[in-house]
Amino acid sequence: MPCNCGVVVAIFIVIILGAGHAVTGARVGAMMIRQPSSSSAQMFREAPAFWNGAECAADGGGRVDIAMTLDANYLRGTMAAVLSILQHTACPESMVFHFLTAEVDDGGLAAALRASFPSLDLRVYRFDPSRVRDRISRSVRQELDQPLNYARVYLADTLPADVRRVTYLDSDVIVVDDIRTLASVDLAGHVLAAPEYCHANFSNYFTDAFWSHLALNGTFRGRRPCYFNTGVMVMDVVKWRAGGYTRRVEEWMAVQKRRRIYHLGSLPPFLLVFAGHIRAVDHRWNQHGLGGDNVEGRCRGLHPGPISLLHWSGKGKPWLRLDTRRPCSVDYLWAPYDLYRYSSPVIEEW
Repeated sequence: MPCNCGVVVAIFIVIILGAGHAVTGARVGAMMIRQPSSSSAQMFREAPAFWNGAECAADGGGRVDIAMTLDANYLRGTMAAVLSILQHTACPESMVFHFLTAEVDDGGLAAALRASFPSLDLRVYRFDPSRVRDRISRSVRQELDQPLNYARVYLADTLPADVRRVTYLDSDVIVVDDIRTLASVDLAGHVLAAPEYCHANFSNYFTDAFWSHLALNGTFRGRRPCYFNTGVMVMDVVKWRAGGYTRRVEEWMAVQKRRRIYHLGSLPPFLLVFAGHIRAVDHRWNQHGLGGDNVEGRCRGLHPGPISLLHWSGKGKPWLRLDTRRPCSVDYLWAPYDLYRYSSPVIEEW
């Protein structure tokens, strides 16, 4: 039964280098990453089955809509995130997963998810990269410039009409609490809810060209803007649609193309529209930055306080660091949720 206490993790390292599995190698710097040559559906183990608890039957389960992106490069992270959500909620059968993919043929990725989670209620939607490609400006990291990174802007335009509220999660998260607690947060009339960080230096998210232009920086006049991370958000889909927020975000992306007012992918236009106007939730729901900075991805430790969600935002991803046998300490918290068949034991830390 999930609880609202801090994360308690028992880590077991199991060697599952199965004999007879054909693998290929990919070199990253001086390190060789072992990669399977089989299809995506064969690359991952089947997860245990999860069933609703007694409390779910009493209240009808309470459907929870969760949205994520689906991409071959992050599939391993997506698998771990889904497993963590199902494992820590009292009502796993009430979870409905909505995946946005830029792939023309998503059969392999969706098949892999269905093979690992046969009972999962999942829906897959095509996100057309051409919708946003011409709006993207180069950022500090190539991964942030991928069209799928902007799919969160178009969630309300993509999801079916019966989805009125959705919890959006990045693929590099692990949930160690009942996701229903976050998904059911009182939005208090706001469009978005997310952990808010008012101690962060907000001015760093925009360029001098922005701060020196009174007509542009005047958008924050009358509000107290604070940083929030768009990798964990609860969205009122109905209010988003009614308020035309897709268009509002796109307008700032158009300004960026002309004036270069920020450097960090899809985050700044969200801040321009919503900073100071979101429903703040407890920081425990986004222990972010575990992937380090956006340039070198150096190791970072956990922030003090209780944890409900771990987020490897930043350049470093736990599965890559584990595979190269150069993990950070926090990566051991991700490892127990890894369904990858070819995981190797880790022998080095840095």
